[in-house]
This record gives sequence, structure tokens and C-alpha cells, in this order.
Amino acid sequence: MKVADAIEQKLTAAFAPLALEVRDESARHAGHAGATRDDGSHGETHFHVRLVSSAFEGLSRVERQRRIHAALEQELKASVHALSLALLTPSEAQKSP
Repeated sequence: MKVADAIEQKLTAAFAPLALEVRDESARHAGHAGATRDDGSHGETHFHVRLVSSAFEGLSRVERQRRIHAALEQELKASVHALSLALLTPSEAQKSP
């Protein structure tokens, strides 16, 4: 299973998102630290996640990130080197492009 697919499945199960985008940005980081996986392969190391969920209502930005990191603990320990996050409530998502 691709890392992006595992991320999407875990976040869907944990947060019942109204919108979820998991984008592999590894190619943008070729040659940088962490761009090569432990097994020597390339890719699936740098991701951007945009997630809209009512589960974030009343939570600070830091608490939202903590919950994502907890849900993706295995991936962050194994193959994911970098993870950028845009974590929004439904009302916040309506205000942003």
C-alpha cells in the first residue's frame, strides 16, 4: 500500500472529514535530507494534508496537529520525513480559498 493511501485511510477513519487532500510533495525535496527512504527508495517521504472536519471544532491549531500526529504515528516513525498540515473546521474552510 502506498504511504499516501495509508495516510488517507487513517485520517478518514479518525476524523470523518468533509474534505481531505493528501499530496505527495517528495519530488520537490529531491536531494534534501530525508528525501530518500530507509530502504534507499525515493518518494513518499514529504506530504501535505488539507483536512476539513468538524472534529476540530474548539481545538487549537496545536491540538489539531497533535491529533493528526497521533493518528499517523506509525507513518511518522517509519517513512514520512515531513508533513505540512492545513487543518480546518467547516466554517474555517468556507472562509479560505
